[in-house]
Amino acid sequence: MRLKLLHITFVISLFSFSFYGQEITLYQQYNGRYDFTFIGNGLNPQENSFMPFAQINKTSSALLALNPNDQIENAYLYWAGCGPGDYDVKLNGQTIIPTRFFHHQRFSDDLPFDYFSCFADVTQQIQTTGNGTYTLSDLDLTEWISYFYENRTNFGGWAIVIVYKNNNLPLNQINVYDGLEAVPDEISFNLNSLNVIDNQHSKIGFLAWEGDQNIAIGESLYINDNLISNPPLNPASNAFNGTNSFTNTSDLHNMDLDVYDLENYIQIGDTLVNIRLESRRDFVMINAVVTKLNSQLPDAIIAIDRIETQCNSKAITVHYTVTNFEATNALEAHVPIAIYINGTYVLSTQTQNQIEIDGSESGSVFLSLPPTIVSPFEVRLIVDDDGTQHGTVVELRENNNMFSQNNSLYTSEALIALNELVSCNEGYSIGTFDFSAYETLIKQNPNDVVSFFPTAGDMENGTNEITDLSHYIAPSTPMSVFVKVDNGNCYNTTSFLLKTKKCQPIVYNYISHNDDGVNDIFKIKGLRDVFLNYKLNVYNRWGKLVWTGNNDTPEWNGEADQGFIINTDETTHGTYFYSLELNDADYPEPLYGYLFLSE
Repeated sequence: MRLKLLHITFVISLFSFSFYGQEITLYQQYNGRYDFTFIGNGLNPQENSFMPFAQINKTSSALLALNPNDQIENAYLYWAGCGPGDYDVKLNGQTIIPTRFFHHQRFSDDLPFDYFSCFADVTQQIQTTGNGTYTLSDLDLTEWISYFYENRTNFGGWAIVIVYKNNNLPLNQINVYDGLEAVPDEISFNLNSLNVIDNQHSKIGFLAWEGDQNIAIGESLYINDNLISNPPLNPASNAFNGTNSFTNTSDLHNMDLDVYDLENYIQIGDTLVNIRLESRRDFVMINAVVTKLNSQLPDAIIAIDRIETQCNSKAITVHYTVTNFEATNALEAHVPIAIYINGTYVLSTQTQNQIEIDGSESGSVFLSLPPTIVSPFEVRLIVDDDGTQHGTVVELRENNNMFSQNNSLYTSEALIALNELVSCNEGYSIGTFDFSAYETLIKQNPNDVVSFFPTAGDMENGTNEITDLSHYIAPSTPMSVFVKVDNGNCYNTTSFLLKTKKCQPIVYNYISHNDDGVNDIFKIKGLRDVFLNYKLNVYNRWGKLVWTGNNDTPEWNGEADQGFIINTDETTHGTYFYSLELNDADYPEPLYGYLFLSE
């Protein structure tokens, strides 16, 4: 017991700031085919005002009996009592750790009296266990009972608020509120975030502590200034009297699980309900309130999926999705969607089809941004907005129609001009080029990715990239090489020209007349298919013509041309001479030289 007292002392210090109670506020909201119920039990063996001496149990049980088609959506466990608090309890033997805490302090005869309530989400356990008996144990308040027995506010108990779904239910809105507010003499609070569309079959449930059956002095419950009752369990003069409306019993002893009809106390269009509790003597604490309203409305929500930004352009495409999640009715077609840039309206679009409950529809809109827009800028989409921030559809929630996202324009700096490259014509305007230095030269930062392509179409499609930059063979010239410089967000492009020229031919003046595949012909580089009108003559050492050729004949292989010499054996090894007439304006003079023919 000493360990538990130390734990309690620590928690008192931790939560001392929240004494005097917490306001009842909205905790969770559900929209759909939902309803709710309460189960729970007290720890007092009898009502505290009749106890002959201070006593309290540590364990009590309650039965959950939902219909077979009821599907548990959420289950919230509350336990409460007198004293600073017991935060280690078990539900069906499973240790429960609270995640939220409520405290209230009052003074009687100048003495402080502290009360507590704890909260834990037990959805998984209740969903797993389902119907059956639930037992809360280890709620030990015995250390404090005698002290609170002096003014008869000794109590303890627990309750589970269960929200369940059933496809056979009408479409409802369930709101779960909690806190810890107490009387005497009077408390008043508003339940907000309501949307009353239809007041039929609406109801309200209360989880309250420490109400006494035999104290009915000025104890009245008002909803929107209407005195309510639920006789015989809850008469108008004794609203909280240890009863359970869900089981129709009156033996909870200083706790209440009460439910009331709301049909006659709310009006269509209401967005809040006022609760007022008066009690001139009985001490009562409200811990949780749950409302059920029939509500068949859509709920349009929009989200930006992605924004496509074009490189070096102020044109963007915004992709979005409109959903109708957790709604209670379909969303009609042609709901307007307004687009704002930096808070200024620029364009409207609309949904195309009816969106069913829990359905969605995706769309996109193309925008050309005003010239004044610079990076970064905000794109804001509002569904159910006609461009004047006015909607056309009544929704469950009117405050969740907007989605905004910051975006940037992608730009790249202009690229430097790359000089054309000239190479020797290797025949039919083919040339070999080295532009490897251009990769570094054109980069604007070290992380740029530079790519070279043979055509503009290849650059656009990312195909046939040139990878050998130092030995690129151009298939035909003049030819443009296209360059793409990508900085990761944007890219820019340029091109440069490849050209060939007729270079002076290079003569390899050695022929081996042995058919070994090496130097078997008289090779002149840069001649064939470059100088198309050339004429080549070969003479022996005595000046006699032994062979004549041009662009249409094979290269000389060392044999005499039969048109000049009849006996081919006269072309023996030795020195020969040639004359080469290029017949080109850039090379008007013939070229002369010698060559050696070996065996």
